[in-house]
Order: sequence, then structure tokens, then C-alpha cells
Amino acid sequence: MPALGAVVALAAGMLVALTPAPAHAAAGATLPFTSVEAEAATTTGSTVGPDHTQGTLASEASGRRAVRLNSGQRVEFTVPRAANAVNVAYNVPDGQSGSLDVYVNGAKLAKTLPVTSTYSYVDTGWIAGSRTHHFFANSRLLLDRNVQAGDKVAFQATGVQVTVDVADFEQAAAPATRPAGSVSVTDRGADPSGRGDSTQAFREAVSAARGGVVWIPPGEYRLTSALGGVQNVTLQGAGHWHSVVRSSRFIDQSSSAGNVHIKDFAVIGEVTERVDSQPDNFVNGSLGPNSSVSGMWLQRLKVGLWLTGNNDNLVVENNRILDTTADGLNLNGTAKGVRVRNNFLRNQGDDSLAMWSLNAPNTQSSFENNTVSQPNLANGIAIYGGTDITVKDNLIADTNALGSGIAISNQKFLDPFHPLAGTITVSGNTLVRTGAMNPNWNHPMGALRVDSYDSPIEAQVRITGTTITDSPYSAFEFVSGSGRGYAARNITVDGATVTRTGTVVVQAETQGAATFRGVTATGVGSAGVYNCPYPSGSGTFTATDGGGNSGWNSTWSDCSTWPEPGQDNPDPDPDRNLARGRTATATGSQDVYTPGRAVDGDANSYWESANHAFPQALTVDLGSSQAVRRLVLKLPPQAVWQARTQTLSVQGSTDGSAYTTVLAARDYRFDPATGNTVTVNLPSGPGLRHLRLHVTGNTGWPAAQFSEVEAYLS
Repeated sequence: MPALGAVVALAAGMLVALTPAPAHAAAGATLPFTSVEAEAATTTGSTVGPDHTQGTLASEASGRRAVRLNSGQRVEFTVPRAANAVNVAYNVPDGQSGSLDVYVNGAKLAKTLPVTSTYSYVDTGWIAGSRTHHFFANSRLLLDRNVQAGDKVAFQATGVQVTVDVADFEQAAAPATRPAGSVSVTDRGADPSGRGDSTQAFREAVSAARGGVVWIPPGEYRLTSALGGVQNVTLQGAGHWHSVVRSSRFIDQSSSAGNVHIKDFAVIGEVTERVDSQPDNFVNGSLGPNSSVSGMWLQRLKVGLWLTGNNDNLVVENNRILDTTADGLNLNGTAKGVRVRNNFLRNQGDDSLAMWSLNAPNTQSSFENNTVSQPNLANGIAIYGGTDITVKDNLIADTNALGSGIAISNQKFLDPFHPLAGTITVSGNTLVRTGAMNPNWNHPMGALRVDSYDSPIEAQVRITGTTITDSPYSAFEFVSGSGRGYAARNITVDGATVTRTGTVVVQAETQGAATFRGVTATGVGSAGVYNCPYPSGSGTFTATDGGGNSGWNSTWSDCSTWPEPGQDNPDPDPDRNLARGRTATATGSQDVYTPGRAVDGDANSYWESANHAFPQALTVDLGSSQAVRRLVLKLPPQAVWQARTQTLSVQGSTDGSAYTTVLAARDYRFDPATGNTVTVNLPSGPGLRHLRLHVTGNTGWPAAQFSEVEAYLS
């Protein structure tokens, strides 16, 4: 559709209209409506939120706030633009239904806006960490009159409590006219009143119109089963406000010759729960190559488009996908050259937009200039495997449990899975209030997550021009979500702006490496970096400062605790081991005896350097400058570890580059009779961040060996 009205962008807590701008200048879709948050309107009700806690109503609301109306209370919006139609996101208590009275400039309309809990309160007990969710739903209304900017439109509760989240105001176009030469479904017997079953009429029209157009005139049409054999045809309506198909399954087919073009009508289903064995989707399977879906309104389905088989060069653009109990769209493997762009998605029960490379890789496909709001059980955009994928210029807001704004992941779910490969481009995206607490991990997920869940990240991941605002927890997360410690590497982050994170800018929880350039942060809640790879001893995560970074140079000091939003670094504790769980590196390692074993808190595991290659060194990054005064060095306590003497010096650095000698070389005897433990007292002096043990000899083995290196303030 053409660019209409104003670009919509998300500010802190509300949607606001901005001056129209070129498509490349702003993230998100160019939308034909303008949204206004209920909490920004005038109300006699009460505001709920803000709240990020899973399972609360406010946590699923746009901006994490909404307005609750008891019977007789109202919320009055100032219309932001010329409009004749409105869509309202709302909630009613479970098991209840009713309506909102509608007033325009004080005059009550004959029409009411229906509200119901029928399509809300979804339970997915088989998904670990899920709770009852999907609290909100959407209801739309043609006002049958024009309103202008500055006019007042009010909604009043009658007989049922209603929580209003946001209202979308739109100038709906008049119904389009029938294309010449098209086959109308009504000519084949379809009932535009919605009372009769129009399934057979639609099938006959599709068959008769091969190579042409199936026309869906204004009206409502009820389909009781899905269409199949759809190929070489255009299905076109008079506009999604006027041509409405009532069906939970529109197209279900495993293959198609392609050239299918679906546009300009609504498909509104009756899906009330998520049943993954049922194809309750607008499209389930394949549209075939060189197809398109545009100008559609898709609502109350399990998934908007679940795409398998051949969908090469498919274009999905200018659609609205609302209230799905699972994904909005999922490219479920084999997709080539697919473009998903300029769509609006709200209130998905799983990933709003996903690529999942099952059976064969998705390749050279993209999600561009989409606006995603309020996925309530997963990510805004998720890329699970695939080759040469692009995620560009999207706007994502208000993710909930189990979800980041964007996830770049090797989580496979099933086999055969094709991990990330080639270049993964993540460019120009804006993330607002994204990231959430993961109840399965009992710690948070970042606004943008790179996840080596089931295998190492081998692709080149290029993250550029990201804007992250009001993340409740961290901005960038690097993790192996399975807890197996696969490496996340080959990552660059360039030109990011981070404003107000609840905890940290970088949350590194697995081994790997990333280079950061031009990443600026303000309003950081706890510290710049949390760098505590898991499992302890699995390896290190190296965050390279490529220059131009500012506002996040501190490191969370205690890997045994998670920072809470707004919590400062813990006060120095003289009895806390500053080295435990920190990043450890070495000049060399023997076999599986890696540096991380010396800081994992287990005296029975150990680091061993390369053999017959003195001198050797072990370096621990304490995360921030610390006034270390005592080291405790250990070897495994068992008697089989015979007494030995190691010759070593202690060195320190503030930047990891220039080292000075803190304590000159001397001999230290480790003896199982005394616990195989040595205490090294350090002189007072300036703080150090990087602690290095430089070992030149070991009488018990031709290598340096430590099972634990502990550092204390006293």
C-alpha cells in the first residue's frame, strides 16, 4: 500500500506520530494508522502498570501500561489524524464478554465495539516456563463518519470491566471496484452475509480463475475448511475493512506451482487455544515461487503464515497480523529470496517473525521495516539458523517472557537443522522495552541476543546501527542457552545507541568473542559488562574495544550474583573471591585442562600449561580495578598430587596491555599435607584489573599448574 499519514515511532511509554520521513530514515513499517496509548488519553478509569513481571496484565501492555475501566467509566482519545475507523487493543476478565459504547465529540454512536475474553488467556503447559498469557485482543470498528485531528473519540465500559491498551486511528479507503475479467466468489454462490458456507464457492472460483483474478466483493464469507490446489491465481478483495473471510484455515497445501497473489481482504479466525498439531493458519505450507501476500488483515489464528516447501522469492508486505496464539510468520526451512517487509504485528503468542532452518536452510531472505509490538511468549524477531540472512530497519517493542527483541540463534528444536552460516546482517533496528526474564534460566534475556544454543556460532554476525531504549535488563546478550557453553564468536557490534538499560550493556554468558565499535550508552542501571561464561571453566568471552565506545566501561564484579535492575555493583567484600567465575586466559593449555578451570570454584579441576615450555602465564580479568591484597593458590588436595614447588611472580595491569611486576619471583611449596594451598600476600599499591601469574618452574611436573586462583581484598 502507499505510504499514508504519519510514520509511527515508539517513545517511552506511548506511541506518537512523527513527521513523515523517507522509508530508509526510520526503523519500522510505514503505517496507514496512528496509535495512541490509553494512558496518554483522558480517563475516569485507573492506570495499571508499569510492570514487567510475567503473568501480569501490564507486562503484556504496550508501554507496560494500560487503563482499566469499570462499568460507566470511559477513556477519551484526542484523534491524532483524519480517520473513519478505529482498532482498539483491550482486555476483559477471563470468561466475560461485552461491549464498549463509542462516543464521537460527545455524541453516542448506534454502533458499539464488541469485547470478549474468548480469544485470550491461552495456556501452553508443554512450553517450559510459560504461564497463562495472551491477555489482550483487538477489536475494530468503522465509525461511519469522518473525524478530524483534534476531535474526541471516547469508549465507555458497560456491564463488564475493560482494560484499554491502545487505539489505532485510520482513514479506511472506500471499497475497491471489481477488476475486469475477474471471477467473483458470489457468482459461484458465496454468501456475503456470512450465514451460509462459502467454501465450495471459493474453490470453484479459484479453479475457474487460473491465470486470472478471484474477486471477493465487500461482505463477510464463512469458510469451514481450507483451500488447496491454489496456484497461478490472484485472490483480491475490496480492502480488508470491507471484504472479510471468517475462517481459521484459509490455504493448506504442501506444494504449488506458484504465482499466487493474495491481497486486500481480511481473514479472521476463531482460534481460542494453541494446538500445534492443527493447521489453524492463514497459509499452511507452500504458495509456490514468485508469490505475494499484501494488504491483508490476519487475526485470531494460530499462525499467520507457516511456510514450508517452495516459497522462493515470496514477498509478504503491508499486512497486519494480530492476536495469533503462536507465530505471526515462520519461514520453516527451504525459503530462498523471501522478503517480509513493512508489516505490522501485535500480540503474538510466540515469535512474531521467525526463520527456522529445518530440513533445509533458509537462504538470502530478509525481515525489513516491520513493526512488532507485544509478542507475549517469545521474541519479536528470531532467526534460527540459515545462510546469509538480513534483519534490517525493524521496530520492536515490549517483549515478554522467554523473549528478546531480536534473537540470532542456533537453537534447533528438531533435526535436521541447518545452523547459521555465511553472513547474518542485523542492521538499523530499534528495540524499545525489549528483553525479559527467562523463568527457565532464572535470569534475564537481553534486548538483542546471540545464542549458540545447540552449536557454536560459525557465521559472521554483523550488528550495526542498533538503537536500544529502556531495556528492562541488558542490551546485548551472548549466551549458549542450553547451558552447554558453545562459543559465540565472529561477532561485531558497530554504531549502537543504548539508552536506559535496567542492568548492563553487554551480558556475556558463554565463551566466544565480539568486537564493539562506536557503542554509546547512557543511563546504565548496574554496570557496563557482565562477563561470566557458563559453565564455569568452559572458556572465556573476549569483548574487544574497537574504539568509539563510551558510557559502559565498568564490569559487574560478582559472578555469583545477577544484577537486579538499577542495582549498583556490590560493595567490596573482603571475604569474596574476586577471581571466581571471571575470564581466564593463558599462554598455553594441555589437553582439556583449560584456564577456566582455575577460576571455577572447584579445587579438584585444574589448569595445566603446555608441557616443557616454560615460562608460562595464567591471566585473570577481575572485571574492574581491584585493590587485591591476598592470593590463595591451590592444587587438587588429593595425596596423589605429591608435594612440589612452583616458581612464579605476580604481575598486574589496568588495561590488559601494559603489565608491571607486583611481586618478584620466588618459590612457593604446595604440599597435600597442608591442603596443597599457598597464600601470597601482595603489597599495597594501585588497583589492578588483570592479574597474571608468571611461572618459570615446577619441581613436580614440567608445566605450570593451578586448580584455583583466588583473589581477595584483605
